[in-house]
Amino acid sequence: MTIPGHTPGQAVADTGILVAAIRAEETRRADCLFTDPFAQKLAGESGQRMLAEAVAATGEKSMLQIVVRTRFWDEALLRAVPPITQVVILAAGLDARAYRLPWPEDTTVFELDQPAVVAAKNTVLADDEPRARRVAIGINLAEDWTGALRANGFDPAVPTVWLIEGLLQYLDESAVHTLFARVDAMSAPGSVLLYDIVGKALLDSVMLEAVRERMTRSGAPWLFATDTPAQLCERLGWSAVVTDVAEPGNRWNRWFAPAVPLDVPNVPRGYFVEATKVA
Repeated sequence: MTIPGHTPGQAVADTGILVAAIRAEETRRADCLFTDPFAQKLAGESGQRMLAEAVAATGEKSMLQIVVRTRFWDEALLRAVPPITQVVILAAGLDARAYRLPWPEDTTVFELDQPAVVAAKNTVLADDEPRARRVAIGINLAEDWTGALRANGFDPAVPTVWLIEGLLQYLDESAVHTLFARVDAMSAPGSVLLYDIVGKALLDSVMLEAVRERMTRSGAPWLFATDTPAQLCERLGWSAVVTDVAEPGNRWNRWFAPAVPLDVPNVPRGYFVEATKVA
């Protein structure tokens, strides 16, 4: 995957393969939080190998955030549609939501990622039918992708649901603000923006040291984190609700530490943000 503000490289694309392997592993559990019947073939043998190596290096706990966020964003997306019928997944990677979620009729899911990633995904899923109208757009997201989105049928005059999942930590701060500005410019009032983000206290914590080192060695370092995640969209006029990852993680029996109230400072945590663009 190519992402804004990051040098294109196989290391970043590999994160999508690893995520698919994690989703495949969760799907095999009797008490799985979600079912992704496409994850195993998207991950392939290389994904299973990458997952084994990641668990050996950083432990199983480091994979739980991906499991929890998958379920959390599944539910958030389906809450937003209908009435919204236009969904955009930025840096979609090997996400299979267009194929596996029960989308309402007339939903269009736009997926944006590097052309090579889109082509590979299309090949693997060639015999499968998406459950929404799927529009896959191969483009380097470091470029201004808004024109390509419009050219493929996106209508900025109607509300949109945007998903930015597992992306922001790979960007520098300038690229993060550019990304949000572009999303805002393409969003009609009533649009919904969903994103997850690593807290600064978590990024700097000892508990994340092994993950940071592994990502740096692989060529995909984590660059951005913040403990004021709502400000990214509120400064543009959106209204945001912030959730500590530990809250749904504990509710679904997939977390390793209790949730701490958000107003307690300096707590290592990750965040889910659900925002709405006000009129």
